Amino acid sequence: MVDANDRQELDMTGRKILGGAAAVMAAALLFTGLPAAAAPEGAAMRPSVARPTGPHAVGKTDLRLLDPDRADPWVGSEKRQLMTTVWYPAGGGGEPAPYTGPELANHLDRTVTPELGLDQGRVDWANIETHAAAAPPVTGRAGGYPVVLYSPGAFESRVYGSGAAADLASHGYVVVTVDHTYETEVEFPDGLRPRVADAGDPDQAALLRKVFDVRVRDTHFVLDELTELGAGRKPDADGRALPPGLGAALDLDSVGMVGHSAGGDTAAQAMSEDRRIDSAVDMDGFLAYDSMGEQPMPVAEHGLDRPFLLMGSESSVSELPPPGQQPDWILRTHHSNPAWASLWNRSTAGKLDLAIPRARHHVFTDHLAILLQLEEIGVPGETVAGLIGSTADPGRVSGSVRAYVEAFFEQHLRHRPQPLLDGPSPHHPDIRFVR
Repeated sequence: MVDANDRQELDMTGRKILGGAAAVMAAALLFTGLPAAAAPEGAAMRPSVARPTGPHAVGKTDLRLLDPDRADPWVGSEKRQLMTTVWYPAGGGGEPAPYTGPELANHLDRTVTPELGLDQGRVDWANIETHAAAAPPVTGRAGGYPVVLYSPGAFESRVYGSGAAADLASHGYVVVTVDHTYETEVEFPDGLRPRVADAGDPDQAALLRKVFDVRVRDTHFVLDELTELGAGRKPDADGRALPPGLGAALDLDSVGMVGHSAGGDTAAQAMSEDRRIDSAVDMDGFLAYDSMGEQPMPVAEHGLDRPFLLMGSESSVSELPPPGQQPDWILRTHHSNPAWASLWNRSTAGKLDLAIPRARHHVFTDHLAILLQLEEIGVPGETVAGLIGSTADPGRVSGSVRAYVEAFFEQHLRHRPQPLLDGPSPHHPDIRFVR
């Protein structure tokens, strides 16, 4: 469940490598939210994801998608199946949507909570506040809403994109978050599928080549199934009733994709191979099969002919230093990363590179705010800083990331010019434009 980038990250003291089982557990924790009151001693804390900023209420529903024509690449005795969550503009009302199902929540409590230095039962994983309702009717719009796919980091869960998905949905998008089965624990209606992909495989390049190949094929399949849904058919493999108006809400002539780390690289590669994707956002992915960016993915070697946005943080790009010494940190941009440079120089459409000094890899995900909340009940500050960075105002950074992602899709899916994308803004002082 740890992102491939995390294996080379250190905490802010330089004392501890985020690798192996401890990193897997720590990374599994990281969700997003707003500050919440600390729970009474010994009671479960119920954090909150960041409240959406758009005018629409948000609904969410899960879809189980089964591909009868494809053997699962990780477990060949099965057909490939995926769990996805659809986030959409809703009319309000309805029961609060849970953050996870009960089995995944129990798994997180057994594995993650102790690794954070907390007693089991101290975090109410299932009932983290999502600010979304469970399967209410869709708020209709003539022509439907643009569709955005979300892919998480390697070996991570789709739940880490919940705050971002809810925010985009509140601004009038249908967002589909995708789990890549067997890379991480995934809860299906009939049980929890375990992670079988080995994040500790010594041949990381070969592992990541397979990961990206699987993910891109997953993305094609999800778009196929959304086309079925838009045509009035029900793709859910369990035949569950869908929220009224969901199929009609999809504008599949306007499709974007966003992801964090390997999920962002998946977005770029999938757009390269699938003309249905009109624009993509890669948040801190390597665009390569190695952390140095010297083994570029095909998309980086060939470039893109549709708009893309790169967003980078500071990362360790040198060999790990001896204990007690700080690593060398560098801001990931198309000037510092060879694979990013290759993509940038070979692309022919609109492109934008935004960087956040003093931020760390998981500042782009839901991890940020939930970590800040859990710090109140005992998660060490160095763990928090090591994964999200030491920016002056983490809440402001989170809001800025969401603002630029939304503006990017507004400009390239809705074709509404966004002055925010033209240059630095005094309202977002942490964001650096890289020319």
